[in-house]
Amino acid sequence: MVAELEYESVLCVKPDVSVCWIPPWASNHGYRASDWKLDQPDWTGRLRIISKGKTAYIKLEDKVSRELFTQAPVEQYPGIAVETVTDSSCYFLIWIQDGAGHSKSRCS
Repeated sequence: MVAELEYESVLCVKPDVSVCWIPPWASNHGYRASDWKLDQPDWTGRLRIISKGKTAYIKLEDKVSRELFTQAPVEQYPGIAVETVTDSSCYFLIWIQDGAGHSKSRCS
């Protein structure tokens, strides 16, 4: 019941983001953005970071309809929800989940 009373606060909005599905780790040196097809994103939309209670959420939404594409709960940083890449400060990985909390994949 308490969770229903909590409200969302918008922390950040990025109106244009691109998502690339990331292949499995090629080495133990970490993920590299230069290995991705950045010129051919798998999805484009907007990103909102919101907080609700003690958890933040990275939400990827359609630019026009605002329909939720996917989201990633971020309970702590650094943590498993958000990872940096080894060769860029502009790109990162997020661990995305469907609405029921099932893990789907990693994307940038």
